[in-house]
Amino acid sequence: MKKLNQTRIIRILRIIMPIVGIITAVIFVPWNAVFLWVSPLPDTVQEELDNAVELGFDGVIVYVDQAGETPAFYAAGLHNRDEQVPADPQALFKIASISKLYIAAATTMLVNDGTLSLDGTLADYLPDMVGRIENADRITLRMMLQHRSGIPNFVDQPGYPWFETLPDRNAYLEFALDEPADFEPDARYNYSNTGYLLIGNILDNALGYSHHQYITEEILQPLGLTDTYSLLEQVESREIASGYHFGIDEDLLELDHISPGGSMVATAEDVGIFLRALNDGSLLNEDEQAIYSSIYEYEHTGWVPGYQSIARYDADTDTVVVLFASSTGGDTEALIHIIYNRVKRIATR
Repeated sequence: MKKLNQTRIIRILRIIMPIVGIITAVIFVPWNAVFLWVSPLPDTVQEELDNAVELGFDGVIVYVDQAGETPAFYAAGLHNRDEQVPADPQALFKIASISKLYIAAATTMLVNDGTLSLDGTLADYLPDMVGRIENADRITLRMMLQHRSGIPNFVDQPGYPWFETLPDRNAYLEFALDEPADFEPDARYNYSNTGYLLIGNILDNALGYSHHQYITEEILQPLGLTDTYSLLEQVESREIASGYHFGIDEDLLELDHISPGGSMVATAEDVGIFLRALNDGSLLNEDEQAIYSSIYEYEHTGWVPGYQSIARYDADTDTVVVLFASSTGGDTEALIHIIYNRVKRIATR
């Protein structure tokens, strides 16, 4: 009898579980994203951005640089919700992890000139991390650049305060110190903001001055990028687009993220110019390009509360498209990637 009951239960579960799965999918699927995915493309990028505002984005900025064409600028929604200032395509924006492209490029230059070695270990460059970061003597600079170090990502740790401004870099690092490694060095990939914070420290030590200054002098100035800044504190706040998170009324503009690899502020145009230079070989020389190609990617996304960004180069159409959106949370994380792809299709068709 007991065996019969177990068999009957298993049969019932086999019927019920797929139904539960379907119900769960229907309840939790971001339907706005589904509808957007299947909806026809509008005629213009501007119409697509206006639709994005209707879907809940406070403000959206797009920069398109297609070879042989004059760069195009678009904006929709608001620069500042409280003052009802219209979105400005030339506004500054927190680009978050797009900053990692600049750090990777700077590291490449220092590896090429012999200042650093990709095979140097964390223990070699930051001895004080021995005993605080597991496997420090086996984790190489190359692994940190490639997110293959196994160093815990500080934002993934319990209690990480996304909506607080931390006092200094060490406050970020404390969330990852003395934690077990996520995996053995070079065993697999796992995105780690901590790795890039440590790379920033390595660059500072190797240079004898801030890597922010090095990026300014060796990357920004040669490219004529006058609207790119290493830190929020360097910018007049009114020039920066406000940012908002779903369910929070507060403007998150003053929320500062100072960890290397997530701290930079720039216009969409400046990001686009940098990205084209990174991809077309005009930023790095041939030897540097070979090094960079072996360690990091040529495009990136960014996310901090209130600010999402995507910067990509499409080789098939020789086009750079940069999208900034000043809303996070809710369905926005799913929607922004669909909107980006739709914008690129409209701009390059």
